[in-house]
Amino acid sequence: MAKPILVLKFGTASITNKTGELDETVIKDIAKQVAILHSKYHIVLVSSGAVAAGKRFLKNYSGTLSERKAAASVGNPLLLNTYSQYFLPYGISIAQSLCERHHFSNRSQFLQLKKTYEELWANDIIPIANENDVVSNLELKFSDNDELATLIAVGFGASLLLLCTSVPGVLDKEGMIISQLDTSDRDVLQLANKEKSASGLGGMTSKLTFARLANQMGIKVVIFGIKTSDGIIQAIEDKTGTVCLPQECNISARKKWLASGSLVTGRVQVDAGAHKALKNRHSLLAVGIKKVLESFEIGEVIEILDEKNIAIAVAKSKISSKVLKESLKVKDLEVAHADHIVLL
Repeated sequence: MAKPILVLKFGTASITNKTGELDETVIKDIAKQVAILHSKYHIVLVSSGAVAAGKRFLKNYSGTLSERKAAASVGNPLLLNTYSQYFLPYGISIAQSLCERHHFSNRSQFLQLKKTYEELWANDIIPIANENDVVSNLELKFSDNDELATLIAVGFGASLLLLCTSVPGVLDKEGMIISQLDTSDRDVLQLANKEKSASGLGGMTSKLTFARLANQMGIKVVIFGIKTSDGIIQAIEDKTGTVCLPQECNISARKKWLASGSLVTGRVQVDAGAHKALKNRHSLLAVGIKKVLESFEIGEVIEILDEKNIAIAVAKSKISSKVLKESLKVKDLEVAHADHIVLL
């Protein structure tokens, strides 16, 4: 793909008004700015707002899971029609992409999704992605659309991820915008205001968490405010919001998928010796594991924690947790090969 890939995420609070309905003025402005960028990037819009668009059609809506699903089924076409209406004057067609978590955790499905997006881009069509709330399994949902946007950005090799919010960026204790962040320091997560918007699922903690993952995978992230004049253009030029700096990342596309898109099913805790071995790109051996925290089967993805219970890597397991528990002292028993381990 000749053009760089740009992923733009808009939360519910960003594109709705005070009454919780779609703010067409905002969507019109999004279309205007994206149209300017269309010739320079392959663009994906990740947009919330389906539930907000549809909930007014439900009697006595109170926000239960079934009501949210029903509202999403009404709101999805309304949301897409609104975007389509404002992209039409620029001659830009859009496509709907309703995603579920297994589309990313199953690598063959993920690669099919990627090919579909590439076909859309080849025809100058912009995909608009959202979680398929109508049918998504409660236990296998995206945590929010920040996660969906990040999985698309990492999986498709985006160079830039823009997270649009209802606030102007990440704020310090004095309420001033932090213009630049190095997310390799875990302490950046402490900067987040723990509150979230009334209409959205996420918040600044979510944005910083997934910005950190994207940065680890070599993607620059900008967290900026929807109310900023020409905010999308300004964010791309690092003139607004908070720029989260990308780290050098030379791992393969498959390992990037393993670190982001795969579903973690098990967890193990390792000792200091195993931690050091992993840092030196060695395989994970049974003798280095202190404890099995959550069970897993052969071939499933596990999260590896250090002695302080901090996640340090993910890996594809070669044995099951049942076999591992019976073999913790067996020398040279490989739990995960170095080629299937990604440090976090």
